[in-house]
Amino acid sequence: VQLQASGGGLVQAGDSLRLSCTASELTFSNYNMAWFRQAPGEEREFVAALRRHNSNPYYRDSVKGRFTISKDNARNTLYLEMNSLRPEDTAVYYCAAGQAVLSYVRSTAGYKFWGQGTLVTVSS
Repeated sequence: VQLQASGGGLVQAGDSLRLSCTASELTFSNYNMAWFRQAPGEEREFVAALRRHNSNPYYRDSVKGRFTISKDNARNTLYLEMNSLRPEDTAVYYCAAGQAVLSYVRSTAGYKFWGQGTLVTVSS
């Protein structure tokens, strides 16, 4: 299984970016899909997730109303639309896939497969 994240870049505060994550040898509809991020010197943190049997998204509080997670099962692609970006959103963003129960949806422990990460840098 391979997850490939892309779409990162250098933007200014207030700008938008859309991240994509494509998967090979993995049936999207069978997995919970998520985005995490990791800033320099910080632990990896949950950003957003979609569970396999439930279309309701989950978000960390700081991105609610600004980020939107979505997926296209037919294309095996996960997206993260990021609007009104802030300098504190600067991080490497990782996509992840797993099959854990609901209580693990926001935990790195709930995901077995990880992409290589894409860097998002937001300047002030």
